[in-house]
Amino acid sequence: MTENGSIVIVGAGQAGGWAAKTLRAEGYAGHIVLVGDEPHPPHERPPLSKAVLAGSSEPDVCHLFKSDAFAALNLECEPGERATSIDRQARTVLTDRGRRLPYDRLILATGSRVRKLVIPGADLPGVFYLRTIADALALRERLTTGARLLVVGGGWIGLEAAATARKRGVAVTVLEAADRLCARAASPELSEYLARLHAGHGVEVRLQAGLQSLRSAPDGGIVALLADGTELAADAVVIGVGIIPNVELAKEAGLEVRNGIVVDDQGRTSDPNIFAAGDVTDQPGARLGRRVRLESWQNAQDQAIVAAKAALGGDARHDPLPWFWSDQYEANIQMLGLPERWPEAVRRGDPASGTFSLFYLKGAEIEALVSVNAPRDLRAARRLIEQHKPVRAADLADPEKNLQKL
Repeated sequence: MTENGSIVIVGAGQAGGWAAKTLRAEGYAGHIVLVGDEPHPPHERPPLSKAVLAGSSEPDVCHLFKSDAFAALNLECEPGERATSIDRQARTVLTDRGRRLPYDRLILATGSRVRKLVIPGADLPGVFYLRTIADALALRERLTTGARLLVVGGGWIGLEAAATARKRGVAVTVLEAADRLCARAASPELSEYLARLHAGHGVEVRLQAGLQSLRSAPDGGIVALLADGTELAADAVVIGVGIIPNVELAKEAGLEVRNGIVVDDQGRTSDPNIFAAGDVTDQPGARLGRRVRLESWQNAQDQAIVAAKAALGGDARHDPLPWFWSDQYEANIQMLGLPERWPEAVRRGDPASGTFSLFYLKGAEIEALVSVNAPRDLRAARRLIEQHKPVRAADLADPEKNLQKL
């Protein structure tokens, strides 16, 4: 890449922002165009279901850069502009404003969108999703003391919204179609802990609960009809039933797409001039032994850094040890690793105390860890995993054993 070149980044979320920052940090002085369809500068999403929804912080807490640091990146950035097509032969990106943006390298950080619930009444006023800053602010207005919130979907976003609503004095019911909470991403032991945690804070958790329809109530609220015929009244409904990777732009351009945009360990797509990073990618996952698409804060940042360096000709590689985290009530929950199947856990500490860890072994090595308010356990486990150190289950379970010395 030369200083007279141009790099276009499509997507102004966390991955897009980190890609732009990395290009400048690596010394690239050429033209950078950042295209994002939301009316905000580059931002991250975790605070939306926590501090922003709670009202303890305003949306600027999500911004990746302070205004002066963002200006120093010297980007061409027009928030609210959407990329509509890619001409790979001409190396241009067309936007909904009719602009044609030439590129030498293109980085796709298009992220994902909420999965919509397709039932009668899903588009009623008072039915919300929680993905954007606008979503969080709109839902926040409904979370007043004494209000009733129905959460559809017992995954991470739904549970974080439930916890935030309870802190604001809202009555909460969670509906989950599966037989346990966070079944797609969490171990059975963690699902059980989450159910107890929320029940202990007054949330009604209904498992294996199907939602059939929503309708307006005479009092201005919403009535939910469940598959078993039960009716539940609410003042607001928030739906969190997963996300869909935004692969359409890449697919229409003829890039290889499977579970996401297919990339190598440098974020390079099937076109050597186009890179991708974040929620939208289907990546090798050599450490895990299988290709994966990771929906996490860590992946959006780290993969974007690697893709930006690779776009400049660097040899950085991305082979993540997946890390996820969630704050619910007083619990800081962290997960390290992502097994295809969850073996029986080795428990360290007592869940009733609010501080404990669950280790998942593959042979004599740690494959994954869940820690609740136990960051030291996570730090030690990370080193043990990365160094492929054999461990004994008895040592992990013994709180008198110093994990740092293992």
